[in-house]
Amino acid sequence: MTTLIVMDRNGDTRYQFDAADARELLEAEARFRELTGAGFTAASRNSTGEARLTRTFDPTADEILFFPRLVGG
Repeated sequence: MTTLIVMDRNGDTRYQFDAADARELLEAEARFRELTGAGFTAASRNSTGEARLTRTFDPTADEILFFPRLVGG
C-alpha cells in the first residue's frame, strides 16, 4: 500500500491506495495532479526514509508527501 500524506494548517490527512487496483490507482493519480496543480510540492519517500522532490506521480513510492506552498510576508 502506498500512502499519500497531505500536510496543511490542520495537520495531515492520509490516503492509502493499492497500486495493483486500477480504480484506486486512477484516483490517487488524480489526487496527485489536483494537489500539485493547486501549488502543493510533492516529495516521495522510500522504505529507507529517503525523500526526494517529485513532479510526476510514482505509484511505487512508499509514501508521497504534499507540502503547501509557503507564503512569505
